Amino acid sequence: MSSDRESAAYLPRIVVLGGGTGLSVMLRGLKQKPIDITAVVTVADDGGSSGILRSELEIIPPGDIRNVLTALADVEPLLGQLLEYRFDKGNGLAGHSLGNLMLAAMRDITGDFVTGVRELSRVLAVRGRVLPSSDQALVLRAEMEDGSIIEGESKIPKAGGVIRRVSIEPKDARALPEALEALREADAILVGPGSLYTSILPNLLVPEITKTIVESKALKMFICNVMTQPGETDDYKVSDHLKAVRDHVGEDLFDYVIVNNGEIPEQVQARYAEQGARVVRLDLDEVTKQGYKIIADKLVLFRTYLRHDAERLSQHIYQLVESWMFKKR
Repeated sequence: MSSDRESAAYLPRIVVLGGGTGLSVMLRGLKQKPIDITAVVTVADDGGSSGILRSELEIIPPGDIRNVLTALADVEPLLGQLLEYRFDKGNGLAGHSLGNLMLAAMRDITGDFVTGVRELSRVLAVRGRVLPSSDQALVLRAEMEDGSIIEGESKIPKAGGVIRRVSIEPKDARALPEALEALREADAILVGPGSLYTSILPNLLVPEITKTIVESKALKMFICNVMTQPGETDDYKVSDHLKAVRDHVGEDLFDYVIVNNGEIPEQVQARYAEQGARVVRLDLDEVTKQGYKIIADKLVLFRTYLRHDAERLSQHIYQLVESWMFKKR
């Protein structure tokens, strides 16, 4: 009897881990491909609207999950704008996004945050699944090079020092069972793009998440950021991002690294330099020496900000997955 993987209708199962704007941009491209997407999203945010709702309602911070839901939703653009709408006035309302408030309300209506996300996903016709990495809100701590400890995801990039390592509290945070199941069934696992220490590593520091990734036979890819992030990855090259992941989880997790090698105009670089950001340089020899295969291409677009070219990036990912699955047959 043939399995569903042998069926012509089988869609490759891809799990994407991360948080923040970079992940959402990539997902807008990936959802156009014939794949089954599960996004596993960080739950360490403690700033802005998410931080207030997390503290006052004792819920998982909703902001990164809202971003991913919006990216994967198959809705009219106006509804997407509505989810992202942020109130700028009103006592107790200013600063909150409508999407965050909807997720908080869905938690109360359904009695459970994860169920609330699932039901809102159905209403928004989300292409895929969106899951928090844990059903516990995590506290992120950074040990700086000078020995000081900074607590709180939103405070770490503002500390102005060099991060030695980050950790989560509780250290033995339980992974969401549905997230572990998705990782076990995945044909491909993607990590990034996103803030290395405050969006990517909080997921990988949940012990069961990394253990399951290590044990998986799936194709594993790291999508590297285009620019360094002030207060997190100042002067980091591609190999520094990979070394930070390995130092934190104790394993080389990835088969492939996907990086931008397209030229970024000098005037654009100058604008980012004013904020302390630089182009992440591909140190090809060092990355190759570490055993990774590299996909390098022009993967950026520039409008108001630099962003990954979601269509081009998604095409590389899809081709890699197709090739990987063809070899496994």
